[in-house]
Amino acid sequence: MDLDPDCAAVVRELPDVPVWSSLSVASARRLEAELFAGSGTPEMAAIREFAIEGPAGDDLPLRAYRPVGDPPGDDEPDTAISNRPTVVFCHGGGWTLGTLDSADDVCRALADRTGALVLSVGYRLAPEHPFPAAVDDAYRATRWAAANAGSLGGGGPLAVAGTSAGGGLAAATALRAGGPDGPDIAAQALLYPMLDRPGADPPESYAEHGDAPLLTAADVEWFWAQYCRSPVDAHNPFAAPLRADDDLLADAPPAVVATAGVDPLRDEGRAYADRLADAPVERVHGSDLPHGFCSLTDRVSAADAAMDRVCEALASWLR
Repeated sequence: MDLDPDCAAVVRELPDVPVWSSLSVASARRLEAELFAGSGTPEMAAIREFAIEGPAGDDLPLRAYRPVGDPPGDDEPDTAISNRPTVVFCHGGGWTLGTLDSADDVCRALADRTGALVLSVGYRLAPEHPFPAAVDDAYRATRWAAANAGSLGGGGPLAVAGTSAGGGLAAATALRAGGPDGPDIAAQALLYPMLDRPGADPPESYAEHGDAPLLTAADVEWFWAQYCRSPVDAHNPFAAPLRADDDLLADAPPAVVATAGVDPLRDEGRAYADRLADAPVERVHGSDLPHGFCSLTDRVSAADAAMDRVCEALASWLR
């Protein structure tokens, strides 16, 4: 595989670990937590952890990141002023793995580079909580942010974002918000999103990069199997946004869609960007980067440049 040289060096240094799909859910969660612990950089002005009432009546954990500096476009030097844009972020992990801690580095980068308050969502995980639990949690957090982000230093335009399966949750939230009484979403950032369950005739990227580092085609199918209660769920547009009809997509907000060249999910991200023809779309493609490159920005210059482009596009729609 023609990986970026810096990225290839990072991949070679990773521990010799089994693919996700060969592990039990419990073992995969422990491994993911070990591999993707937060770095604590860049520095934030404030980080706050709390919980709101979730759709099922239990606690929905959230973590808010407020970056250093004044809100974009603000002339008053007061970082506590409540007009900062807000980005509701959903972590990756195939709806099965992932924590607020494992998304820490990406959330810090988003906050630092966009100037937005980032609200990370600790949504319920499959298989204990299959579809639509994660979608319901992401939507609940977004509605809460629309009404209450000002108390955290937000209160400006609202966006949704996510990596991998979290990118699919962000896309589903943006679609769901287009319904009656939905929150006003100004933009969406979908980073190597998981948007459709591969069928009998999967996209070319599955054949080309089925054994790619960090995510394999077998992993993708394993994650979908954890997430869906039955095969019917994979046809629901809020589980698989790529299957949404044109009417549902017509009101989608502006989007930045980032894809990785060495990734089985490459083609579905591209296809979703094509389908968002009625909305402004910024495409960011790392032709020699793998799935998960937003967690490699501190060591891979090409990943860092791609993240800059994502944040520049997102920030432009949040001014």
